[in-house]
Amino acid sequence: MQEQAERGAFEFYGAWREYAPIAFTNLLLTIVTLGIYNFWGRTRTRQYLWSRTRFIDDRLEWTGTGRELLLGYIVVVVLVFVPVAGLNLLVGALAMRGTPEGAAAAGLLFFGLYLFLFLLGGVAIFRALRYRLSRTYWHGIRGGSDDQGFRYGLSYLWRMMLGSAAFGLLVPWALVTLWNERWNAMSFGPYPFRSGASSDGLMRRYLLFYLLPVALVIGGIVAVALSLWFGVTPQTAPGPVAPPLFLIVGFFVFYLLFLALFGLISLSFYAAYFRQAIGALTLGHLEFEFTARTKDWLKLMLGTVALVVCTLGIGSIFIGYRNWAFFIRHLRAYGTLDLEQFTQSDTRAPGQGEGLFDSLDMGAF
Repeated sequence: MQEQAERGAFEFYGAWREYAPIAFTNLLLTIVTLGIYNFWGRTRTRQYLWSRTRFIDDRLEWTGTGRELLLGYIVVVVLVFVPVAGLNLLVGALAMRGTPEGAAAAGLLFFGLYLFLFLLGGVAIFRALRYRLSRTYWHGIRGGSDDQGFRYGLSYLWRMMLGSAAFGLLVPWALVTLWNERWNAMSFGPYPFRSGASSDGLMRRYLLFYLLPVALVIGGIVAVALSLWFGVTPQTAPGPVAPPLFLIVGFFVFYLLFLALFGLISLSFYAAYFRQAIGALTLGHLEFEFTARTKDWLKLMLGTVALVVCTLGIGSIFIGYRNWAFFIRHLRAYGTLDLEQFTQSDTRAPGQGEGLFDSLDMGAF
């Protein structure tokens, strides 16, 4: 028990050399089958990652299938995106009529279609989490939820729209409250998840994320204006005025500086968000913690970019592996769990996979 406590409740002991044959086989078969094998390839990846992840005294097990993922994708395409495509054509036809009534109808339909797709994004996030918990087994016990996710989709719609409409200042509140609502609807075995995360500690970092780009843009405009005022003399010869070389170089330096600082602030905010959100999550008498700080996220991001660039894109097949390993190695759990009371979940297991999540390209691994 002492050795287990020193290692922590979670441990990932996979190796990229061990995973490489799976990744390259998935890539080859996905190309040969024009993308169809992707669903089975993702299943093989999850089977490997879950089987190399230990929680307390037993490994996780992934029981989902490629057939479930494919079926979910087909159902969503037929029942959702074919009608949406038809409505899109109708919007175009109404707009081309050239009448005020047609333009108004087209605008209303387009706005309604946008709201509908935004709502579907929320449903997709919820149902993907529900599916993954229902196919994750530990000691033969799985998780899940009896909620279908439609109320969460409505909540996702109005919370994200309100957060964005208030000049974006309520986005941290929207993210945290949606996290709480999502996890409070989930369970594992007989125990419900409980999350009471707050956005209070996130506003300072979010204000940096929010205000620094504005400050950099204003500073750049002021710097350019001063440079033109003090460093450029009027050109007496006819013809267009060529911009000075130092302005061109300065623009690219400023642009790179903007991207670097904006990325660092974004990483800083999301590092704090995940620490605070996961730190407020409980399951029975277990409490969770996520230890990754900004520098850890930066190392992950730079390593992934270097991997993809240096391998001319082929290294992207290892992104899911790197993300999972990063997540598990920074995840902690504290407390007790009575296995004698740990009974099977009685939640309904969905019969199909993350079709909506896949179709909206929202997957992480």
